[in-house]
Formats: sequence, C-alpha cells, structure tokens
Amino acid sequence: MRFLAALALCATLAPSAFCADPAPITPTRKSKLFNGRDLTGFYTYLEKNKYNDPLQVFTVQDRLLRISGQEFGGISTKDAYRDYHLLVEWKWGGNTYPPRVDKARDSGILLHGIGPDEGSRGFWYQSIEYQIIEGGTGDFLMVNGAERPFLAAEVREEPNGQIYWHKGGKLVRTDRKRINWYGRDPEWKDVINFRGRQDPDKPVGDWNVSEILCDGDTITAILNGKVVNYGTQSSQSAGKIQIQSEGAEIRIRRVEIGPITKKLRNRYRP
Repeated sequence: MRFLAALALCATLAPSAFCADPAPITPTRKSKLFNGRDLTGFYTYLEKNKYNDPLQVFTVQDRLLRISGQEFGGISTKDAYRDYHLLVEWKWGGNTYPPRVDKARDSGILLHGIGPDEGSRGFWYQSIEYQIIEGGTGDFLMVNGAERPFLAAEVREEPNGQIYWHKGGKLVRTDRKRINWYGRDPEWKDVINFRGRQDPDKPVGDWNVSEILCDGDTITAILNGKVVNYGTQSSQSAGKIQIQSEGAEIRIRRVEIGPITKKLRNRYRP
C-alpha cells in the first residue's frame, strides 16, 4: 500500500512527470513473479482507474491470474529487470469487450517499460511489446511514450508493405513499424478467432508458452518452443514488465523469470 500511495501521490503532484524508475535487477536464479495466490509484486494501472481496480479486471482464481480485458491498461511488476529469460504460460478465455468484441483477441507483454504509467495512450509504458494477438503472437511493436523506442531486425518486405522477421534479410531499424513474426499470414484480418496458415499458437482454451530472452540490446521472441522473432539494437534494455488488458479475457498460470544461460542461448539461437 505504501508503494501504491507513493505512486498515486507522484501522479497527483506532477501528472506530467514521473517517479524515478527503479534500478533494474539482473536475475541470478529462476523465480516466480506470479505466486498463484495473489498479486504480490505487481500493481495495476487502468485507463479510468489509476492504481485501483473496481471492475476486478485483474483477479486470482483457482491459482490463475485472470485478466478480463474489460478495461484497457496493464498489470506491472514493481521491480525493473535486465538480461533475463521470461516465461509466461497463458490461454485465451471466452469473453471480449468493446471496442474489440468482434476483433482478434488481443493482449501483450511490454518489455523494458520506463517512464510514467500513463506514458503511452494514458495507460501503458514506453516499451517494446511482445504482442499476443490471434495470428500475430510474437510480433514486436514500439510503444511510444515521451520518446519513441526503436528496434532493428533482419526482415523481408511483403507486397502489403509490412515487414517480417527473416534471418539473413535486410537489416531495418524502426521506431514506428511493427516487426511481424516470420510466419504471420499476409492476409491477416482483425477478426475474432483468426488463425493463419503457420500460426504456432494453440486454439482458444488451450495453453501456450511464450518465452522471451532479453539479452543486452537483443530480444528473442519464442512461442511454444519456436523462435518466431528476433530484434537487435534495442534502444531500451531494462525496465518493468507489464501484461496488458486489451479487450479480451486471458488467463495466466505461470510467470517466471530467470538468468540467461549458455544453454538457453544455444537452444534459441536464431
């Protein structure tokens, strides 16, 4: 409560400023960020409800973290991290909410979050996003705040003008374009239950494992054991971790963080 009160006071006294970002931690052993009982170690921040959650967007039920999606915002770690292996095990629930009732189910993991909680659109950090969305899980998005973060990747460009990670392709650095995971369907449509031809994520109701290696200025995106995206030259290499609420119900049973080992680097070498 003392932490939340300090954040609220900071926002009240200086709504355009922010309290100093915490010094980042480099994990030395694997640990659970979500303990399966409560939201210890996290705090919530929503579009209309800052530091409180009257709609119970974020709850723990049967040892699962349920994010309803009813209000846009996120659940964030109190601590900041650098050089880590993050594992999040998740599945889609059935509910969707305006303005995305009939749109592809959408969420995301924001990495290296810095600055104020309201930095982007009033409720997300300035960060690099590992997107979780039907048909596009593993895409990288630049979530701008006071500044625009950037990321580079070897890519191919499709006739639709979008770029897709492609090992050995042209190196492009961007602060605006989404870097699509390598097999995202060029005919992707923002409709509920969309599935592309190569999508490695599992159907609604089944569990998925997203892993992310944040190693210096590189970010490796992994989905169900497969490397789907790889970025370099990240303008941000440390910060808080935030899981989004973005119009779709998502349930999470595991959030773990640990050190990056030689074994992990070899296993997930792009």
